[in-house]
Amino acid sequence: MRILVTGSAGHLGEALVRTLRDAGREVVGLDIIDTPFTTDVGSIVDRSFVRRSMNGVQAVIHTATLHKPHVVTHSRQDFVDTNITGTLNLLEEATVAGVGSFVFTSTTSVFGDALVRPPGAPAAWITEDTTPIPKNIYGVTKASAEDLCQMFHSRHGLPCLILRTSRFFPEEDDNRSIRQAYADDNIKANEFLFRRVDVADAMSAHLLAVEHAPKIGFGRYLISATTPFLPADLPALGIDAPAVVRRRVPEFEFEYQRRGWSMSPEIDRVYVNELARTELGWRPHYDFRAVLNRLRAGEDLASPLAKLVGSKGYHDEIFADEPYPVD
Repeated sequence: MRILVTGSAGHLGEALVRTLRDAGREVVGLDIIDTPFTTDVGSIVDRSFVRRSMNGVQAVIHTATLHKPHVVTHSRQDFVDTNITGTLNLLEEATVAGVGSFVFTSTTSVFGDALVRPPGAPAAWITEDTTPIPKNIYGVTKASAEDLCQMFHSRHGLPCLILRTSRFFPEEDDNRSIRQAYADDNIKANEFLFRRVDVADAMSAHLLAVEHAPKIGFGRYLISATTPFLPADLPALGIDAPAVVRRRVPEFEFEYQRRGWSMSPEIDRVYVNELARTELGWRPHYDFRAVLNRLRAGEDLASPLAKLVGSKGYHDEIFADEPYPVD
């Protein structure tokens, strides 16, 4: 099977190309940046380029995007061009080419204001049934691209699966107060409880989606580490998250204490991956307990693949006060 991976210079794109190549699969890596994992250099906004790259392709994994870190540095039109028009080009050319699986990498950022809650309110239990309320151009364009995927399935029969991934980037958090309060690994370890996924697990979910798309037809899936929390925990998570974590994962305290780490006082949302585990057979390896086991063994909390891919950054420019400018 010849597989086209867009965004092959990015975190997830590189992870996919590396894994597919190691498995002896034929892969076309498409990106505007020429890297060892990019075979076709060009933009998905260029319809003729997309058409050429689609030659002989049986499956598409579309990870290329403008991200949240680009919201301040790029225009809204740039986001529309890349995230909507680029996706439309890929969907149309995939339909013409008779592609059997189209997997679109979306984001939990589509939920936007659906995650906003008053202080002390219960944490939100986020599943595929949660209605997105995008709050910036990134979320709006990703949600619109999801709708395009659904339309191409319903109108043209193109098998399309959408994976809404939570955080997997290794870069610093964009919230200055959080960066000042916690060590970077402490932040990421906390997030594995409710809003982070290792890039190796995100990669495996995409490969399973390619496999299952023809029989499922269309679906949306949350891709985040398996949480130890239950719906009954939501009220307490909103006011005293450490107490809930002690109850669910009591062994965390020793590992945190010996590093001088602390748990977030409140957790505002929990991403639930049950549908992906049920329908895709996805078995993420890197959850909060796995992170604790790695720390206990003196290992990095990130997977070997995540460490191999490393940090990418989002801009050529270096910003003095922030990892990237924010609204």
